[in-house]
Amino acid sequence: MNTDDINLAYKIRHALNDNLDALPASTTERLAAARALALSRKKPDAAPGKPGKRPLFDFNALFTGPALARIAVAVPMLALVIGMGGVYQVEQQQRLAAMAEIDAAVLADELPLTAYLDHGFNAYVESQQRHQ
Repeated sequence: MNTDDINLAYKIRHALNDNLDALPASTTERLAAARALALSRKKPDAAPGKPGKRPLFDFNALFTGPALARIAVAVPMLALVIGMGGVYQVEQQQRLAAMAEIDAAVLADELPLTAYLDHGFNAYVESQQRHQ
């Protein structure tokens, strides 16, 4: 419930309390029946008192029941995602290092860059690698 709903409920309660003696008996009986019905439907663990005074997060419930099961599943999954992200980063760094090494070797070589574009040269390099 937001504050507007709570304020409206307090105003209605105040108006009913002020005019309780002036209400007809049938209205008073219907209000009593409605209150009894509302109390019978109230959850047993709901604390009596003012609405909205419960804590936003119950730390005791965190370590019992379904919350513990959710944490027991979430922690390994989180570790798996972090681990996979780390492996991906390492693989990317290794791939970039290999590409940089190839680029440096090509640029430092005595051959002109156009030689690497010649299909015959590629066939020659592959044949040389097979013989080694």
